[in-house]
Amino acid sequence: MLSRIFSKVSQDIAVDLGTANSRVYVRGRGIITQEPSVVAVNKKTGHILAIGNEAKKMIGRTPGHIVATRPLRAGVVSDFEATEQMLRYFIAKARKSNFFLNPRPRIIIDIPCWITEVEKKAVIDAAKSAGAGQVFLIEEPMAAAIGARLAVQDAGGNFIVDIGGGTTDIAVISLGGIVLERGIKVAGDKLNQDIVQFAQDEYKLLIGERTAEEIKIGIGSAFPQKENRRKKDNNQKEMPMRGRNLVTGLPEEILVSEEEIRRAMERSIRQIISEIKTTIEATPPELLADIMHSGIYLAGGGALLRGLSTLIQKETKIPTKIIEDPMTAVVRGAGMVLENLDKLNDVLVETEELEPLH
Repeated sequence: MLSRIFSKVSQDIAVDLGTANSRVYVRGRGIITQEPSVVAVNKKTGHILAIGNEAKKMIGRTPGHIVATRPLRAGVVSDFEATEQMLRYFIAKARKSNFFLNPRPRIIIDIPCWITEVEKKAVIDAAKSAGAGQVFLIEEPMAAAIGARLAVQDAGGNFIVDIGGGTTDIAVISLGGIVLERGIKVAGDKLNQDIVQFAQDEYKLLIGERTAEEIKIGIGSAFPQKENRRKKDNNQKEMPMRGRNLVTGLPEEILVSEEEIRRAMERSIRQIISEIKTTIEATPPELLADIMHSGIYLAGGGALLRGLSTLIQKETKIPTKIIEDPMTAVVRGAGMVLENLDKLNDVLVETEELEPLH
């Protein structure tokens, strides 16, 4: 009886704990916040100065004793204390204090599909230290597929590619489970690094990752765009790239083209496509027949890279679609599981650390 009362007043949450950005869903309220996965720490005192949006503003702009870092690398906890503080911050945002009972919330957190049991335990421990009660884990591609409202519990095959900040997760899903899964540490952050490296190699220009990301969003593409062909001026998009000249040490601005940025990212994009092809080759024939009909679904921020779906379709000969609002697909899916834990608890990751569902 008491557990039922607590479940009614507990502000249960789902967290998309991403390498680049985190999103929080509260049961009955929906997505309440989307913020960068960044924590600013005073190294002299050890105190957390800022988390999320405020911390991201500090990247590259802090004095030596203040460090703005990402506590997750490639979807895995790399800084336990910072991850705990970030989760504590999100839990505090989600909770309302107008209840006389304010129990520890149940939390669903997404994880890459290939991480180890030790890495899973690190996520669970960080969440519990941050104030969570029960902690459930869900694999990112499964959450993304549910968020895309794919029929994951049916017998048909579903092919999902979740391209986040640190990792790309690829999965074939059927009957509520993952039949095949692959993951690589090549995603949005790697594309940013490719642009940084290109600027150094091609123009001897040192730029920051924020600048690289802005260029990727502004003119980045995976496949030549057909749009605006009639307007010759707009056919080849260009964007200024500002940084420090490594030879002279002085600030410099270079105008870079869409084609140059596409060439800079080409190798990493090919790696992602190669993993997709490898997964297709290993897919059982019956499920592959379903996928050829239903198509490949792209989720995550990387899905928004211009021309990527076109290139994947061209390379795989399978229809490729970007799901609606791909950046929030994972947290929407985790939220849908949170709202229907009794019906969808089979899609959660089985871990010894998890308490049984009551």
